[in-house]
Amino acid sequence: SAAIFGQLIILIVFIPILSLGGVEGKMFKPMAMTFSFALLGALFFGLTFIPAFASLIIKPYNQSDKNISKRILQLITKLYDPVIHWAMNSKRMVVSLSVIVLIAAVLIFSKMGAEFVPILDEGDFVIQPVLKTGTSLKKTIEITTKIEKILLDFPEVKQVVSRIGAAEVPTDPMSMEEVDVIVILNPKDQWVTVKTKDELADKFKNALSVIPNMEMEFTQPIEMRFNELISGARSDVAIKLFGDDLDLLHQKANEIKRAIINVKGAADITVEKTTALPQMLVKYDRKKLALYGLNIVDLNKVITMGFLGSKVGSIFEGEKKFDLVLRLDKSNRKDITDLKNLYIDLPNSGKITLSEVADISYHKGAAKISRENTRRRINIGVNVRNRDLQSVVDDIKHIIDTQVKLPVGYSIMYGGQYENLQSAKKRLILAVPISLLLIFVLLYFAFKSLKEALLIYTAIPFATVGGILFLWIRDLPFSISAGIGFIALFGIAVLNGIILIEVLKEFKNKGLKNDDNLIISAVKSRLRPVFLTALSTAFGFFPMAVSTGAGAEV
Repeated sequence: SAAIFGQLIILIVFIPILSLGGVEGKMFKPMAMTFSFALLGALFFGLTFIPAFASLIIKPYNQSDKNISKRILQLITKLYDPVIHWAMNSKRMVVSLSVIVLIAAVLIFSKMGAEFVPILDEGDFVIQPVLKTGTSLKKTIEITTKIEKILLDFPEVKQVVSRIGAAEVPTDPMSMEEVDVIVILNPKDQWVTVKTKDELADKFKNALSVIPNMEMEFTQPIEMRFNELISGARSDVAIKLFGDDLDLLHQKANEIKRAIINVKGAADITVEKTTALPQMLVKYDRKKLALYGLNIVDLNKVITMGFLGSKVGSIFEGEKKFDLVLRLDKSNRKDITDLKNLYIDLPNSGKITLSEVADISYHKGAAKISRENTRRRINIGVNVRNRDLQSVVDDIKHIIDTQVKLPVGYSIMYGGQYENLQSAKKRLILAVPISLLLIFVLLYFAFKSLKEALLIYTAIPFATVGGILFLWIRDLPFSISAGIGFIALFGIAVLNGIILIEVLKEFKNKGLKNDDNLIISAVKSRLRPVFLTALSTAFGFFPMAVSTGAGAEV
């Protein structure tokens, strides 16, 4: 009955995982559902198949003292015996030390950083050079070719492929100055100049610094797409600045960049290119247009036809059909003087140049206007390197709040992986207490005693101490993956508590005196099941603990 009840408890602790929504739900719900169905299957077979099969297979016999399992248990009991006697003789010291260790673990946890999930090492890089707005395709190809040659000089690099702009079917719209440089690396055992990817990224950055006026972002192929789907930005953290004036947005975004550039762990800080796109501006003089008898619509058609082209017919080659487009020769549509000297037909015969009726000049306009929930937005992208996500964002928030003053109507939001982390935290803060409350209710109804239910419940906080300390020792931040590990741990801790309380009640019902000797006898009699319950779970997770392949981080 204790084992059955314990399995029900473990099923309940997976409620927080099953309640997760969004990206985190898609990642972890399949695992929680698989675990839950496995437990239900084990529960069914434990009540039906195992007893029947055991009656056919297991026969009574005298166990030999030379049995290996008995020898192991005797050794464990021999080691445990002085420990339990010392603990019972030093109750206040044991309880005090336990509480001190728990408080220390809580303090460590409060200062521990956090991230959504550990960064998956995909084995490759994506470098995104941020070129000047309006850079021509020819110039972009020239720069990316230079980047490829520099990167191929590294012995760690196997191949470099660059993708410029958008494909014919623009599922991923990019302008001609936007590039994805995909760097395929050799296996790590073939690396000679560095040991880690972070060191390699720094070396790449130093080598590419010879190219002037170019910022760079370092990420990974899947990670980049994942971040882009979440928040529209390819960085780990997207600082979203909302407002109305594009020039002011760009000014404040650069002010934020300068303020946070020295934050530890903040790398590849880039501002979304929204301004400084060179344009030729034609401003008509309406009085002169009226004097010459011209209208704006006809003039716009002439300009469009001369520079962009206008369809005047169709050409057939067999079954193929092509548009016949009329426009100026390439040599006559290269410069602003070509636009100024464009001849316009007058209604009463004669010709004049366009500059006679319009002021034509170069002008820097908006390169693009990004919106979110109908509000204009500019992104400041930040990649996190050599530090946890939560700590980096906390430092960035503090600096922006204290050093950057935003006008009325302007606001900041934080997206990317940080947005996922906050979403998962909010759900777990609500779901975990509900799960723990359900466990307590079940314990109370099972034992009909508030004292015994609370006694079992104390196992939960003390069980987390080891997990917190090992995260701290390994310098790992708290993540949703680690949180799910703690949720599974709650079930095991409660199950062991149930086993001990059940045997204590059983011994009391047999008429044994309720004293220290009863407790010592009870815990020693249940040393094997408690030991095996924890050990079997530990061995079950051991392959994941020592795994080093792709995905082992999660």
